[in-house]
Amino acid sequence: MSERIAHLGLRRKIMTADEAAALIEPGDNVGMSGFTGAGYPKAVPQALAARIHAFRTDGHDFRIGVWTGASTAPELDGALAEADGIELRLPYQSDPVSRAKINAGRMDYIDVHLSHVAQMAWEGFLGPLGVALVEIAGITEQGHLIPSSSIGNNKTWIDIADKVILEVNSWQPEGLVGMHDVYYGTELPPDRKPVMITAPGDRIGVPHFICPPEKVVGIVETHAPDRNTPFKPPDEDSKAIAGHFIEFLDAEVRAGRMPEGLLPLQSGVGNIANAVLAGLGESGRKGLTAYTEVLQDGMLDLIESGTIALASATAFSLSPAGIEHFLDRIDEFRERIILRPQEISNHPEVIRRLGVIASNGMIEADIYGNVNSTHIMGSRIQNGIGGSGDFARNAFVSTFVTPSTAKDGALSCIVPMASHVDHTEHDVDVIITEQGLADLRGLAPRKRAERIIANCAHPEYRPMLEDYTARAAHRAWGRHTPHLLAEALSWHQRFMDTGSMRPH
Repeated sequence: MSERIAHLGLRRKIMTADEAAALIEPGDNVGMSGFTGAGYPKAVPQALAARIHAFRTDGHDFRIGVWTGASTAPELDGALAEADGIELRLPYQSDPVSRAKINAGRMDYIDVHLSHVAQMAWEGFLGPLGVALVEIAGITEQGHLIPSSSIGNNKTWIDIADKVILEVNSWQPEGLVGMHDVYYGTELPPDRKPVMITAPGDRIGVPHFICPPEKVVGIVETHAPDRNTPFKPPDEDSKAIAGHFIEFLDAEVRAGRMPEGLLPLQSGVGNIANAVLAGLGESGRKGLTAYTEVLQDGMLDLIESGTIALASATAFSLSPAGIEHFLDRIDEFRERIILRPQEISNHPEVIRRLGVIASNGMIEADIYGNVNSTHIMGSRIQNGIGGSGDFARNAFVSTFVTPSTAKDGALSCIVPMASHVDHTEHDVDVIITEQGLADLRGLAPRKRAERIIANCAHPEYRPMLEDYTARAAHRAWGRHTPHLLAEALSWHQRFMDTGSMRPH
């Protein structure tokens, strides 16, 4: 596999995963590659987990800080969490072992807007970065590092870490070369300059990472696939949500607020988002663009069909079938996909300038449009805010989608008061469930409540919500955003006590 490492000096730094793991010390902060299960290191984290187990057997504690782009996979998050080796995790995770330890108070977790992470690291708020552990697809004769299937925060980790460990993964296709656009013009205030992207296809950087060879302390060769999670086929609720979203876009075009070719699209991660993309593919539109953070199977289908002409993101999140599709057509996709650092893919200035149409998932929304994306019953973290806040606050139109109920109908996803707020009513334009769509733009709070309940709540819960708002309108201390606080929160308490929000 050494042909992937063309730089002779760096080729001499090849070592085993165990040898590389030995270069990471207790207490180190380690910046690891990885974003939605793409481009994460596969071998060294598992070797490090074994090293941590051995230390603990000898009676010594060994914990590190783990910084990534977003979620990774069981070989990284799962292995290190199982070894009880993570002191602090940021900025996003979706691993069940990590989630359990975070919610049990055994692992610290910082949930951060993804566009903010690089600046926080540069400013030193997170402490020193001892090691960058980054998967790449290869190294050129000049020593340039070819990114793999995600970029995330890799540029920043390589720039600021004391030492760099590379995993060169020959599973990553050589056809990725040229797909990336790594921007080296970011500065901290007061020296910050505008990011000169005026269309999703603009390239402003170079197709590789730049790293002084002397900074690299070890290279591990691997041949291992990314985590590929299958998507569920769209169910009737997902199809209904997609239909309402397409109807909304059509109405915006008819009203003259969007061009026929729409504005750049952003799509969150998951089965519903993939179903929305599938619905867009059936709409008959051609030549659209996307400025988003993750490319799922549905986005590849839209590119292949011509519905989307170009897509910009920071990572892939593909199913096994999606991976095969991508590899089969990689030459075509390379001309129509750009992968960027997440501080650029999620850059608020660029999102606002391009006028992005944002669509993200949620756990629940309240009757005034406040959205909870991260917590179950107010205190149990599920995954994290990810990039949804970057897009929601800065998009031309910010939409949130969810089925109207969860847990087989025992839980309403439209509630009087959200148990945790990630996106305030000021950043939420449209809420969509399988029941319908609530366009909240230009509405005062009480009008928003009427529309959300009428259009988005499940019929079983609609009378309960209407009764609540009617009584709150007469009994609340203030009438601008009427709430009966104890009763609003009792919805969540009822579920924790009985397993259902339904009335007794």
